[in-house]
Amino acid sequence: MTDRRTEILMAATRVIARRGVRGLRVDELAAEAGVSTSLIYYHFGDRAGILRRTLEFVNDRADRYTTGRRGGTGPDGARQELEQVLLLELQDLPEVRENSTAWGELRASAIFEPDLRDDLARATRAWVQEIADLLARADPVGAAPGHAAAAERLTALLEGLSMRWLSGALPLDHARALLLGAVGTELGPAADLAAGRRQTY
Repeated sequence: MTDRRTEILMAATRVIARRGVRGLRVDELAAEAGVSTSLIYYHFGDRAGILRRTLEFVNDRADRYTTGRRGGTGPDGARQELEQVLLLELQDLPEVRENSTAWGELRASAIFEPDLRDDLARATRAWVQEIADLLARADPVGAAPGHAAAAERLTALLEGLSMRWLSGALPLDHARALLLGAVGTELGPAADLAAGRRQTY
């Protein structure tokens, strides 16, 4: 992707995070990016093209700050990696705040923007599959349908916790603790036993 296109997508993410998808106007985006509206139309075609590419950009940027941080080997290492990947979505950093806010706005707007639904569903399925794969590594005795269902619950919980944190309804530390508790609940005693950990009650 060209630097100019990246700058426009970064600006689109900022505008969407600040004003929502319905507040995204091409002339405002052009001013934010420091380019002409004709250049935006040249690169993205129309408003729907801008939204689709911004969704991809937000998703790719989240991948960059949540991957490459791997745990050790075996179920314990996979559990640590799972926890870390999820917790990295709850960081008090400008990029993460902006990304999470824009993701929430794009998800909410899919109710009114049918063109976004397929792209959003595809991105969500890829995210859920990534988490299901980590769950399978952390709980090798579990079944794939259970891992898929747990991944759906964890990603949905993370989105909800993120919105509550971003809106000031929930402190960040509490959101992170709730998420870790949910991982423990999903993996449960069977995964702890498979990893050789003793449960203490």
